[in-house]
Amino acid sequence: MFNIFFIRNNKKGEKEYFMNFKESKTKECLARTFAGVCQDGARLQFIAKSAEKENMFFISLQIKEIAKNKMAHASIIYDAMVKELSQQKENINIEAGYPFESQKLNSSLKDSAEIEEYEAKNIYTHFAKIAKDEGYEKIEKIFKLIAISNINNSKKLNKLAIMFDNKSIYKSNEKIIWECSNCGYTEESKQAWDYCPLCSYPKGYVKFDLNNINK
Repeated sequence: MFNIFFIRNNKKGEKEYFMNFKESKTKECLARTFAGVCQDGARLQFIAKSAEKENMFFISLQIKEIAKNKMAHASIIYDAMVKELSQQKENINIEAGYPFESQKLNSSLKDSAEIEEYEAKNIYTHFAKIAKDEGYEKIEKIFKLIAISNINNSKKLNKLAIMFDNKSIYKSNEKIIWECSNCGYTEESKQAWDYCPLCSYPKGYVKFDLNNINK
């Protein structure tokens, strides 16, 4: 069976070849990505709840931020799919595996970091190549940018996992700004307070710039 490609002019007026979207693998890649990022967002919300149960509200906020990013990715993928389908309704069947792991905070952080890296290096880069080969450069770019986001997520989650294991979430080699997420009190030091000097909220509510922690 031969793949049929069509010709269109790009913004530069140059001819480019593209495959019929409904018959393309790019369509399936978008569908699988949409399902995957939605599932990732849900899994991360579960982990965030685990962090709250252990009074690690800063970790919870960091994970919720990544989960929020996942839903933004889902929206981008959904819009790309609808655009290529030309507003026509279509049910797309997909088959994909999904990782289920322990909900213990320390192992969840490590597992999630590994999943983010794996998706970036093995799934989204592969999907980007498929989109490029089939003539969908804009979708190729979306996959590449999501892969970059995943790598950044992996680094953040790995750092949180290491700090959690070392019990050094609220310690720094250098002075940094610690801020109470409840009342906004700030203090510059190498270690956060046990209870906020102003509102008495516990350490778990302290927030800080993760990039300023030198480990």
